[in-house]
Amino acid sequence: MLLHAIDTGTGPGTVLLLHGMMGSSDSWWRVIPPLAANGHRVIALDLPGHGLSQRDPHLTIEQAAGSVVETVQHLDAGRPLAAIGHSYGATVLAAAAEMLQPDLAVYVDATLSLTGGHDRAALRAQYERDRGARLSPQDLLASRPFYSAQDAEVEARAAALFDPATTASISCDTDHSWLPGADSIVVRADPSAWVSDDDARRFAANGADVRSIPGAAHTVWFSHFDEFTASLPELFGPPAPRTLS
Repeated sequence: MLLHAIDTGTGPGTVLLLHGMMGSSDSWWRVIPPLAANGHRVIALDLPGHGLSQRDPHLTIEQAAGSVVETVQHLDAGRPLAAIGHSYGATVLAAAAEMLQPDLAVYVDATLSLTGGHDRAALRAQYERDRGARLSPQDLLASRPFYSAQDAEVEARAAALFDPATTASISCDTDHSWLPGADSIVVRADPSAWVSDDDARRFAANGADVRSIPGAAHTVWFSHFDEFTASLPELFGPPAPRTLS
């Protein structure tokens, strides 16, 4: 399936953005402008069952990854291609990496594993409860004081569009686990409830560059935006100087 996309900016390369669970392409609202201003085309996708993308109550992680690849190809993203995935979106990116072959993959605060074998109805009910707890911007601001007012509005709107059945489905299959490839980057909160020190060492042993942001929340750029962008000079650093012909 083709996914809904925000497609903005121009430049010789593209940065693909994949949001976390119950988020949407709008979750990157603060990240997109500096990337575009730095000379990148930016494509932010709504993953299946999120935002304005289609629902599929029988979705697998492989199908979610395939939809990302199909959409990137449809949009003719070109090269070089960098991709940033957060949490669930990082897991989808890891599943898509072999097909997508990004020149740079960035995994933000994700274990890159998926535990399968869940009861479909029970997990769907849990996601429905979690969704309900995120529908009020005021409640989000109270529980997440690092959110800005716009963060809260964006995430409440994403929760309203989130389909529990689609995302629950991917955890009803078998277990999956991935390692970030050599020359990829892992950005983690420190401490992280998701990426343990052992995970960080395992990722580094496979060639990933693990970068930690002390005190950051799980959605790192919401709580520590400047530190997040500073941790990725490859994408947010000064644009390359133009040469005169």
